[in-house]
Amino acid sequence: MAQSDSDPTQNIFNISGSSITNIVGSGTIHHTEANQNTPPLESDKQVILFLAAQPFTTARLRLDEEIREIEAGLRRSKYRDRFQLEQQWAVRPRDLQRAMLDHNPQIVHFAGHGIGRSTTESTRKFSPIDQPMSEGLILEDETGQPKLISTEALAAWFKLFSKTVECVVLNACYSEVQANAIAQHIPYVIGMQSAIGDRAAIEFSIGFYDALGAGESIQRAYDFGVLSIRMAGIPEHLIPRLLA
Repeated sequence: MAQSDSDPTQNIFNISGSSITNIVGSGTIHHTEANQNTPPLESDKQVILFLAAQPFTTARLRLDEEIREIEAGLRRSKYRDRFQLEQQWAVRPRDLQRAMLDHNPQIVHFAGHGIGRSTTESTRKFSPIDQPMSEGLILEDETGQPKLISTEALAAWFKLFSKTVECVVLNACYSEVQANAIAQHIPYVIGMQSAIGDRAAIEFSIGFYDALGAGESIQRAYDFGVLSIRMAGIPEHLIPRLLA
């Protein structure tokens, strides 16, 4: 995948507008109109943390297009002032820790590579690593090489943020394994049952965040993400799975 000309690690994006929404434990986003001259306080915004990892030895993904589409959808949305989008690229384990502590997100979105029990060749594949049959998400080490974070470690990590994180989106192949573990601690988790192509992964993100920006619930946003894949004519709409 071609990389964008600008340094994405410097691209921290805040969305402003004229309405307020609130994500609650039921997964329903309630919204009330706000005075256009009175934007919400920073502390009232729902933070979406976009985490991306693409080690040098892995297949190129269109992650820059994915975040660009998420940005564009939120920017034009009815309730854009209720969301703050933060980005962290080339994520290492320590970056994951720092980003979560710094931004205290309500929605965490991971885009990259994953390994599940039945991992085979896929369009979001990566080169073999030392433990090809292990399970987890692929981050990066200090040299840009693949760094496996196990399913157990991810579940333990998100357990620490169970009081603040409302939804986790794992937009990576075979990430249903990790989603099942994380769902023990987080109300809403979306994972992929098998391999998913770049186009389908991006279409899901477009539908999901367009719906959130319009004030829809997490369940409805998931449904819109699945529908977005179908409307694009891509036969992968059964791959994303919502655990709630």
